[in-house]
Amino acid sequence: TKDEKLTALAQTLAEQEAKLKEQQALLNQQQMDLDEKTTQLSEQQTKIDNIIGVKAEVVEALQKEFQKNNINVNLDSQTGALTLDASVLFDYDQAELTDEGKAELSNILPIYCKVLLQDEYKKYLAEIIIDGYTDTDGDYAYNLELSQQRSLAVAQYLLDIQGEFLTEDQSLNLQDYLTVNGHSSANPILDAQGNVNKDASRRVEVKFRLKDEEMIDELNQLLSSNDDTTADNS
Repeated sequence: TKDEKLTALAQTLAEQEAKLKEQQALLNQQQMDLDEKTTQLSEQQTKIDNIIGVKAEVVEALQKEFQKNNINVNLDSQTGALTLDASVLFDYDQAELTDEGKAELSNILPIYCKVLLQDEYKKYLAEIIIDGYTDTDGDYAYNLELSQQRSLAVAQYLLDIQGEFLTEDQSLNLQDYLTVNGHSSANPILDAQGNVNKDASRRVEVKFRLKDEEMIDELNQLLSSNDDTTADNS
């Protein structure tokens, strides 16, 4: 009958309306989740930008200090890593600093450490790292020991002279931050033709790491994966 049809129609409409409300509630929840995720990503991006900004500031401060003191150094403009020529610091196959090496370090290390241990940067600082490398000649284990002894010699000399340029508090901080590694013949320096440059490979690198750099790497991966997902969905 007509009434039955109207009742059935009304019921169908009511069911559709209930479904629409349910879908709308789901959409609202999804939007809220999306807004929350967007806020989180924005906060993470701000944190990333802040740390990247601090790193750039530290590198710039290092460059300025070396220029001001007319000291020519091999300083990476992106990472702030300082590369020291092992042939200046040590005699061939030796791990004891030469007089020339000590003079070189006494010019360079105080400037590097003083900048990093300034109050404005120290709160971000996680590590000051001294890495030793040999060329690719000889036995890996022998080179590992040599590279470790060389990086230790540089660290020991830094600790010996720190009282001349650091305050007592800064000296205590330096010991907390200092990490020393030997890498044997790993990561050799290559020339333009892709061949190992043995002279350049024999080196000691002094570098720094800020507290949140690993987290930034993870966040950057997270952000790029989110960008990929967004691109897939668009």
